[in-house]
Amino acid sequence: MRIIAGNRKGTRLKMVPGQHVRPTADRVKESLFSVIGPFFDGGYALDLFAGTGSLGLEALSRGMERAFFVDQSRTSCETVRANAALAKLSEQVEIMRRDARAALKTLNERGIQFDIIFLDPPYHKQLLIPALTEIAELGLVAEEGVVVAEHPSQASMPEKVGRLTSFRSLSYGDVAMTLYTPEEKEGENT
Repeated sequence: MRIIAGNRKGTRLKMVPGQHVRPTADRVKESLFSVIGPFFDGGYALDLFAGTGSLGLEALSRGMERAFFVDQSRTSCETVRANAALAKLSEQVEIMRRDARAALKTLNERGIQFDIIFLDPPYHKQLLIPALTEIAELGLVAEEGVVVAEHPSQASMPEKVGRLTSFRSLSYGDVAMTLYTPEEKEGENT
C-alpha cells in the first residue's frame, strides 16, 4: 500500500496489524481520485473510520491543505500517525481517537466543513447510513464537497440521505463506492 500520486507519490504506508482493517486497494484509490479530482487546490478532508489513513493521506499528497482522521482504535490512530510521519505530512494532520458520532459533533462545534469526506466503516457493523445521516444533519460537507461512501458491492445505497444526494456509483469487484454531494438549499441560485 502506498501513496499513488501527488507530492508524496511512492511513499509506502504501514498496515494496521491484525485482520480488523481492510484498506482501500491502490487500484481502487487511483480510480476513485480520477473521478473526484486527481489534484486539489487546498481544502479540508475527513477520513472517518480511518484505519491506515491512506485515503486522507492520498488527498493531502494531491493538494488538500489539512486532513482529519477519526478512528476508535488506538492501533489505527498510531498507524495513521506513523504513516503521516513517513509521508512527511504530520503538520497537516489532526488525529482523533473517538467514536465517529462524537467526533462528528465535535467537528461541527468547531465550525469545520469538509471538501471531501471518506467513509469506510467496518462493513459488518452497519455504521455507514448512520454516519451519512449525521454528516447530512450537521451540514459538515462544503457546498461543492463530496462524500465517498465505501461499501460491499452487493449493498444497496439510498439515493438521498438528508440533503446528500448520490451522483455516482463506482464498483470494483466486491467493493463499491457511492458518491454524495449536498443538494442546494431552497432559495439558492441554480
